[in-house]
Amino acid sequence: MTAIDPDTLDQEARKARRFTLINKADGWFQVLGLSWMTPVLKAAAGDNPRAQMGEIWRLLGVPVLAILIFLMAWGSLAPRVQTSLGAIPGPAQVWEQVGNLHADAQREKDKEAAFYARQDERNAALIADGRADDVRQRIYTGKPTYYDQIWTSIKTVFFGFLIASVIAIPLGILAGLSATANAAINPLIQIFKPVSPLAWLPIVTMVVSAVYATNDGMFSRSFLVSAITVTLCSLWPTLINTALGVSSIDKDLVSVSKVLKMSTYSKITKLVLPSALPLIFTGLRLSLGVGWMVLIAAEMLAQNPGLGKFVWDEFQNGSSQSLARIMVAVLTIGIIGFMLDRVMYALQSMFTFSANR
Repeated sequence: MTAIDPDTLDQEARKARRFTLINKADGWFQVLGLSWMTPVLKAAAGDNPRAQMGEIWRLLGVPVLAILIFLMAWGSLAPRVQTSLGAIPGPAQVWEQVGNLHADAQREKDKEAAFYARQDERNAALIADGRADDVRQRIYTGKPTYYDQIWTSIKTVFFGFLIASVIAIPLGILAGLSATANAAINPLIQIFKPVSPLAWLPIVTMVVSAVYATNDGMFSRSFLVSAITVTLCSLWPTLINTALGVSSIDKDLVSVSKVLKMSTYSKITKLVLPSALPLIFTGLRLSLGVGWMVLIAAEMLAQNPGLGKFVWDEFQNGSSQSLARIMVAVLTIGIIGFMLDRVMYALQSMFTFSANR
């Protein structure tokens, strides 16, 4: 009988542990959109490099090639389309505006820092002269940078999405548990779900202006108009999927809850929600995506200082750089939308055990 080298056994054990770690990490790579990392790590660990190279090509090479083909087609076709503002900008012109927007943001931040430095010097001099009562703290009122507008849009969509979720999830649970409640809620869903944000916006604007008359509140009126419009358009996917998830619970589990005489609260928290979570998260992902799309149109018309207003201002500006800046905004909106979906998918992977895990 041939003796097995202990060093060989140790190497095989280490190799098995590496593959175990890679397989565990694969779920998170998929969540983050980095599924190509798994075959790269497996190839580096010596697991059939030729087969892994095929996976790398499929998961990374093909998408990169498709993007390069898109950029080449864009660069060659864009100059042929002439508009009132000149030719459609190509990738090089759009990238140039990315740098210009970053430089503008840096200059604005420098101005803000200089403003507060001067204010601190002035206040220090007043205090030194014994005029502490004349000290004033003023807020810098310069124009928002591109990064400020991105942050405003993200805050607005999450605020509207949070309100939508608070409304939709309880209503969805109610509709899923009660056929009577479902019969009452379903017609409202069918009527209001297809309504465009452009139709909601005038109504929301008038209601907010009437109810929220102050200019010194925690939120500006334009922010509330945009956020509430997002709420009205994005709550339906969560409501529908929550109701579907709750109504699809195994009837045997419902029967067990009756036998155990579980209270309504215990039934919802220990039975309904855990079983319906995968579909609830699917609805939340859809709602966030809808909300992000709706937000841009809402910001354009409500003049909330976010990405939508940025696009509208550049369109009204009509300069030679406007088209390229609008394209920067379009790409930014798409990238942020992808990142928001990944965030929701990560949360879904953390809290549910669906088929995607």
